Amino acid sequence: MKKIYVRFSMYDLSAGEAIAPALFKKLKRADTLDRIIEKKKWPAKRILLIAGIAAIVCLVAASIYATSGNRKLNVEAERITISEVKQGPFREFIPVNGVVQPLTSIYLDASEGGRVEEKYVEDGAFMKKGQPILRLSNTDLQLSLVQQETQVYNLITQMQIAKNASQQNRITNLNQMTDVDNQLKEAERIYNVNKNLYAKKAIGLQELKQSENAYNYQLEKKKLATQTISQDAQSSKQQLAQAEQSYKGSQNALTVMRQKVGDLIVRAPVDGQLTSLDAEVGQNKNKGERLGQLDVMGDYKVRVDIDEHYISRIYNDLEGIATIADKDYVLTIKKVYTQVTNGRFQVDMAFKSKAPEGIRRGQTLQIRLALSDETKALLLPRGGFYNKTGGRWVYKLDKDGKLAYKTDVELGRQNPDYFEVISGLKPGDKVVTSSYDNYGDDMQELVIKAP
Repeated sequence: MKKIYVRFSMYDLSAGEAIAPALFKKLKRADTLDRIIEKKKWPAKRILLIAGIAAIVCLVAASIYATSGNRKLNVEAERITISEVKQGPFREFIPVNGVVQPLTSIYLDASEGGRVEEKYVEDGAFMKKGQPILRLSNTDLQLSLVQQETQVYNLITQMQIAKNASQQNRITNLNQMTDVDNQLKEAERIYNVNKNLYAKKAIGLQELKQSENAYNYQLEKKKLATQTISQDAQSSKQQLAQAEQSYKGSQNALTVMRQKVGDLIVRAPVDGQLTSLDAEVGQNKNKGERLGQLDVMGDYKVRVDIDEHYISRIYNDLEGIATIADKDYVLTIKKVYTQVTNGRFQVDMAFKSKAPEGIRRGQTLQIRLALSDETKALLLPRGGFYNKTGGRWVYKLDKDGKLAYKTDVELGRQNPDYFEVISGLKPGDKVVTSSYDNYGDDMQELVIKAP
């Protein structure tokens, strides 16, 4: 009889009959089973082989997961700053520092060079218009003044002599005119008498002609005397006018010279505070050299330093805000100095309204200088994250607030408080805005642990 060896494991006979009824019938017909088939055990080498293969598979799976999945880092909630993106008014401005200066400063320069003989006041004194500040001496200038005065006195003398000569000449001419008139009248009388006598045949024609000639001579002589007197008068008048003009010129020169000598005493041109006085007794000052300045008190301006990066965006009438004693004051740019020194240029700003009380020259103000008008924008609060990302990406929180994942964004304009969000975020999004310096560059997600 053909033997069939079958091993049943974990099955009873009824189960075997149900699974393989034909085979089971053949077994039932057999008188006896030759032997019981025992369960065989796996060899140790086979078990170790299968375990090794399983371990390798697990390692490969873990490696694939590690390389293809997102890297995560646990962070504590109290150690980070979470800010919400919101829609709101935005105005681009930059923080700048300015120094308070008087609105008007008058420089005191030496009009004439000289030696400092006396100082009447010290630096910082409050001056009234015309009050003396210091006195210089200049012997050359003073000698020139004496010479000019002498010249003027000489011209006065010469002009007086010319006037006297003209007056004397006029008197002489008048006397001559009187004589001419008298001689003309006498000649006319004789001529008229002779005409009557000649008509009566009392005298001859010869006597008449003599009297007529004498009369005509005296008539011409008067005309000549009259013309001479007129010419002399005109000449005297011109000479006197020239002398008068020369005298006036010398007098004006003397006035200027006296003024120059007077300028050796330096006086305050307006009311104000004397600052930067640079003069000591015995010191020589050249003409045009700076002696100090006088600051007109009451009105002020602010001299502001700005980075040259913004020079193309700065122009007159731009506004800035300075907070003084918890109150905001608006200033406007009045003048832009385009010269760049050490990467910075300067502007002058003036208070739009009255300057605040108690402000002092030399005081430093922090000003928020606006570079644009106020507009509506999507705003992200500033934070340390920008130093690492440059505004290219941020960690944005999910809805549960337990996970922050790396998100690409685009940021535009900025001010000391906010960035303008152009794309990548929407209102209500929450972002980690604190520093990312402790996170690796390839860290994809932050797991936020509640305290």
